Amino acid sequence: MRTNYKVWGSILSCNPKCVVRTISFLVFGAGLLSGLSGCVSSENLQKNQYLLFSQTIRGNRTLPNSDFEALIPQRPNRRILRLPITPALWFYRLGERTFDREAAQRELEAKRKEYDEFTAKPDSTKSYRKEQKRFNRQLTRLRRRAEEGNWVMRSLGEPPAYFYEADAKENAQKMQRFLFNNGFFLGKASYSVDSNRTLGRRVRVTYNITENVSFHLNKITYQIADPRVDSIVRPTLARSSVLKTGERYNAEKIETERIRIEELLRNNGYYSFTRQYIPLPLDVDSARSLSTDSSFRNLNIWVKIANPPGQPRHPVFRIGEVDVRVARAEDRASLDTIQYNGLRFYLGQQNYSLRLLDSRIFLRPDSLYRLRNYQDSQRQLFLLNQFRFANISFTDTTKGHLRTRINLIPIDKYELTSEGGVFVLYQGQGYPGPFGTASFRVHNIFSGLGTFETAVRYGFEAQTGFALSGSGVGFAQELGINTSLIFPHILFPGRARFLFNRLSPRTQVSLGYNYTSRPDYGRRLLRTALSYNWLKNNTHQYNFIIADINYLKATIKPGDDGNAFRDYLNTQDSLGSTIRKSFLSAFASSISFTYTYNTNILGQNRRANFLRLSFESGGTTLNFFSNEQLKSFFNTTSTSGLQYYKYLRGSVDFRHYIPLRPKTTLAFRINTGMVIGYGENKTAPYEKLFFAGGSNSIRAWLPRRLGPGSSIPYSKSDNPLVPIFNPRRPGQFRYDFEQPGDIILEGSAELRTHLFHLGGDINGAFFVDAGNVWTLRNNSNRSGENISPQFIRQIAVGSGVGLRIDFSFFIIRLDGAVKVYDPSRYYIYTPNSDGSGYIIPGKNPGDLIDERFFLPKFRFDKMFKGPNPLVINFGIGYPF
Repeated sequence: MRTNYKVWGSILSCNPKCVVRTISFLVFGAGLLSGLSGCVSSENLQKNQYLLFSQTIRGNRTLPNSDFEALIPQRPNRRILRLPITPALWFYRLGERTFDREAAQRELEAKRKEYDEFTAKPDSTKSYRKEQKRFNRQLTRLRRRAEEGNWVMRSLGEPPAYFYEADAKENAQKMQRFLFNNGFFLGKASYSVDSNRTLGRRVRVTYNITENVSFHLNKITYQIADPRVDSIVRPTLARSSVLKTGERYNAEKIETERIRIEELLRNNGYYSFTRQYIPLPLDVDSARSLSTDSSFRNLNIWVKIANPPGQPRHPVFRIGEVDVRVARAEDRASLDTIQYNGLRFYLGQQNYSLRLLDSRIFLRPDSLYRLRNYQDSQRQLFLLNQFRFANISFTDTTKGHLRTRINLIPIDKYELTSEGGVFVLYQGQGYPGPFGTASFRVHNIFSGLGTFETAVRYGFEAQTGFALSGSGVGFAQELGINTSLIFPHILFPGRARFLFNRLSPRTQVSLGYNYTSRPDYGRRLLRTALSYNWLKNNTHQYNFIIADINYLKATIKPGDDGNAFRDYLNTQDSLGSTIRKSFLSAFASSISFTYTYNTNILGQNRRANFLRLSFESGGTTLNFFSNEQLKSFFNTTSTSGLQYYKYLRGSVDFRHYIPLRPKTTLAFRINTGMVIGYGENKTAPYEKLFFAGGSNSIRAWLPRRLGPGSSIPYSKSDNPLVPIFNPRRPGQFRYDFEQPGDIILEGSAELRTHLFHLGGDINGAFFVDAGNVWTLRNNSNRSGENISPQFIRQIAVGSGVGLRIDFSFFIIRLDGAVKVYDPSRYYIYTPNSDGSGYIIPGKNPGDLIDERFFLPKFRFDKMFKGPNPLVINFGIGYPF
């Protein structure tokens, strides 16, 4: 009590305004807590009705809590800091006050009646279809309103989670079955309910788990009635069966083994075999030689494969006649019949390459039926991107032959599409601007199942200039024209190309022109490439570019921005950097190979991995010529002619996703790479160098502005340890120009979780990024940019929070980050002579300043203007 008197005495002795503000804050806080938690008062709940406050799993030792929690469909209302404060429920109650559910239901029924009257008189006109779509949109909106409430209830609110005894009882029963299915045959599951006075009209539910002794597989016996089936299944048990002696009994693995045997037999002619011939429940017998006090008991199981009722064996099927129909509905009256390689084709008005179609069909007459051939045929025909519909059906005929019908409906031969929107050309440097894209496609070109595509894209954005004079806002724009021919096979002489028929092969020949204009420079790129692509399955992808030829013409813009950039390039050139050569006209050629492994599926929150390995060799064919011959051919000098490049480049990008809760994910990423220029100019094309910083990299730095190493981004020419500060932002270094490197190492960790629904799902994120780029060449004129054994001390660290608006078909991302550790903030203090600019109290000119741990320099009152500003990143999609 004495302490309380002292506190109140200190408050009352303050300025009267301070007392008023303190009391007002306390009253407001108490009112807010009462309002947000008072929505569960007895006035809002009926007699004997309670809200579900929390659910707890206790007693389990072997099986994790998450497995049991997944069995509980009910979820308590979301709370703040585990306190009885439920804002979403409060908003739901607020919206419910003005919502008339009966009126919404009457409006829905009236619209349904109006729709029924409309559809009673069907029509095939365009106006009828348009009106039908309008009705469907209105019905969807009204149905959602009647079922989920008004906008406040749906978007900001959350319906009350009531507790029902029947739900808890059913959940306990499911947990009991779960224990049994995981080898705890003697396990028990029960529940208890706590509803004391402190909870009010809320209840805590505790599920009590008693696992008891576990049962482990001791002897696994397969009893197979059909001798031929036995000869197929038994040889696979040692290498393929998921049932292993010594493992705890698991019903899910039992089901997996049934599915494995079903697929095995259906790939060996047993078209009619199903897992129903492996009866459940399986015969189980526990060996009771061990006492009940043992940690586990042995379990013997018998896996039986029965014959069809009344038959001595399972029937084996072969493929009979194969008919392939390729026509639209309007062409069915006049079809041409062609016999090719044992298949009968029925063709409409369009001609198709029968050789290529035949290579995608793996169901051959008189061959043994195999499920894999059926699946691969349907998949490969669909991935040709030439058919709107691809269906394969079988009819059981006499003597165990399956009549096969393949029905293919072509898509339109010509396709014109367009799209537009808002994008950021150079993220972090400008403001979003519009873009537009128009594409024209011709399908089945040359009647060879190929696709011709040409696309034109244009976009621009407002962008701040880079000049010292501060030229204001300029424009960055991009124009791209790309044309490509895509063939559904590998264009390569010899029979080796047929080895890819099951791998969705594609050959792409492309020609493109891209023009980029920024306030300081412009770049024109003419590119042609020949590439091979194939898929082993949905998780394994391969891309082999056998020829990638580029002609680049770069120009420095006239004016203040261009002059400042030219001075920067000249300064870097005098310091030994090769970046100036990247802005001369150049010729570059390369070959590359990329492998991608991806188990992550967008929209599914499950454990997944992503791995991309890439290797590129540039100027490989130039090694057949001497440097003198190449200089003469390209007319290369230090300031004119065509630059040419010889380089090797490799990179590794790995990502790992861990689901923590149904809508919460922990994501990790490691990205590293190296480029080595071994030609006359000792560098690689500018686009092949590595950059750090930006919305998909280290987000506390502007795009491509981090590094290299611990070097100061913009320093005085006579001393690389004397930085030049941003004249408009005291304390901030100047990050006017991009900082390329030869080596990159960066990693990120991001916690993603769902916040609420407002038009789309609003998700939040907390992240930490770390990394940098370095150069391979030791530049004596610039400190700390090359890789060294002390590179760990040069890794920059940033952290921040993000907001993601998920509209299911695309995601808008806003990330805000600040610098935690900046390796470049080790410099010589040189304040301005007039006392302006960045002043450090207690420091004298010439002192070494160590501000590398930079987080304390962030201040909320100078969020964007302080030495450590908040960097906002705008992006589309997740960063990784």
